[in-house]
Amino acid sequence: MTTEQIFLADDEATAALGARLAATLMPGDLVLLEGGLGAGKTALARAMIRALAKDPGLDVPSPSFALVQPYDANGQSVLHADLYRLASERELDELGLIDGGPTIVLVEWPERSPGLASRASIRIALSIPKDGRGRLAEVTR
Repeated sequence: MTTEQIFLADDEATAALGARLAATLMPGDLVLLEGGLGAGKTALARAMIRALAKDPGLDVPSPSFALVQPYDANGQSVLHADLYRLASERELDELGLIDGGPTIVLVEWPERSPGLASRASIRIALSIPKDGRGRLAEVTR
């Protein structure tokens, strides 16, 4: 496994990282997006989904209330999940996220289901620097 640390100065840098990561994703990949509230998990997931769909204007809402939002990205199935409201790890099975199919799965708040870590293709830890400017992304593959 390798880890890369990247400073994201603004929304454009986040979109560029999302596009770069999206270009490496394959069917069956599981991407874990970790970080506190406001760290940029949804913004990075949105950038990846838009890049996969080749549609920079695609509406990609936060899946906070729906828990899972499906997308058809040029024939590629993508699921965007937010596990923040999961009461227990057992609820993950009900969501159908990890069925082994040819779907790219992006998961926010994966720490709600610790068992996902061993299955991840990419782990991205996002944080806010002490000065509050930009974001730090630590990408582990």
